[in-house]
Amino acid sequence: MSGSDPTRVLIVDDEWMVRSMLRTIMESAPDLTVVGEAADGAAAQRMAAALRPDVVLMDIRMPGADGLTATERITQAASAPRVVVLTTFDLDEYVRAAIRNGAVGFLLKDASAEEMITGVRSAARGDAMLAPRVTRRLLRHFAADDARDTRDDRRRTEARERLQVLTAKEREVLAELGGGLSNTDIAAALGMSEATVKTHVSRILTKLSCTNRVQAAILAHHAGLLD
Repeated sequence: MSGSDPTRVLIVDDEWMVRSMLRTIMESAPDLTVVGEAADGAAAQRMAAALRPDVVLMDIRMPGADGLTATERITQAASAPRVVVLTTFDLDEYVRAAIRNGAVGFLLKDASAEEMITGVRSAARGDAMLAPRVTRRLLRHFAADDARDTRDDRRRTEARERLQVLTAKEREVLAELGGGLSNTDIAAALGMSEATVKTHVSRILTKLSCTNRVQAAILAHHAGLLD
């Protein structure tokens, strides 16, 4: 996608009224275009491969093929689009599973049109998909899982070992990223340019073998980088 091309969006939801609403919202923005609609996960996988969207708005709870499997398979493909989960509940267990499966974040179905458009734009450019408040809540739930998990010490050790490949500056960036900050906010916090932050984030994701920023944030949390 070049800077002048509109962001290509694929909408996946089993309710046609929701798809229609989302299409109207997306196409109200001059830099977004809807390239297709799918009513289940299986169709979403086929259309993602054929249409090559930049962003997929993915409902999770659908009859038949659900969005969890579709998210995992779509994000594993070469030149994969970024998947944004659509949900009614911001702390839905399905959302957490989808993020583990490669989704870059989520949007509530009752979000405003402006919030949805901003969310898709953010996902398309690879910036923070979750607001800091939401990221902290999400990480607290992963922390609660850890507290109940007897493997917590081993997980922390493994996470810290993975972070050893990072430079000191990359660790600073990762800590800010783990708090849900956007590239703009990280640049302000650390006194860098946005271009420098973007480069650091890209290197961090590559070094840590993370699909997206949310997975990197979770890893930072597991390593105790945010403590």
